Amino acid sequence: MSGILSNLRSTIIFSVILALLMYALYFYVEGGNYNGGLVAVAFLRWTHVVSGVMWIGLLWYFNFVQIPSMAKIPDEQKPAIGKVIAPAALFWFRWGAAFTLLTGLALIGHTGSLVGTLTLGALDGFASGKDVFLGLGMWLGIIMAFNVWFIIWPKQKIALGLVDAPTEAKAPAARTAMLFSRTNTLLSLPMLVAMAGSQTLFG
Repeated sequence: MSGILSNLRSTIIFSVILALLMYALYFYVEGGNYNGGLVAVAFLRWTHVVSGVMWIGLLWYFNFVQIPSMAKIPDEQKPAIGKVIAPAALFWFRWGAAFTLLTGLALIGHTGSLVGTLTLGALDGFASGKDVFLGLGMWLGIIMAFNVWFIIWPKQKIALGLVDAPTEAKAPAARTAMLFSRTNTLLSLPMLVAMAGSQTLFG
């Protein structure tokens, strides 16, 4: 077991195998009532949740751990954060955002209510509380993903020196990235209320 846990790749592969065994358990438990369509939707929802955990987890890591800790780190140690840790974290952060958005749109599209949800149920006179609730959550997620890809990531590339830019541009870029990352943190809790609440409060 230590061999599996000593290597991240092996750990993730084993975790995926265990996750797939959970679907096999569903097949075993349900027997003749097994519904392949439900499994496909459940798998898509699982992918959406996994991507979201990666995205929001790293968002909170940046805002609760890295940003507040930077002032306490000696100047000679800060390059390790900027050259090694931050670029790796930003890779998983931005792709977590992208996959969360894409799988979320695919998931709601599968139900046939993509337009109704994106319009917050306006086409039906706001008759569906679930469309309003889930639609608000989706729009918050879309705004947050936009911030990641089109504001935070471009500004972070400047701040971290990953692209050519004047030295005097780095501090303003870092501040802009921080403010939009903080904006996403502000939006994350109401977004999660809308996403989880639409499933729980409206069945």
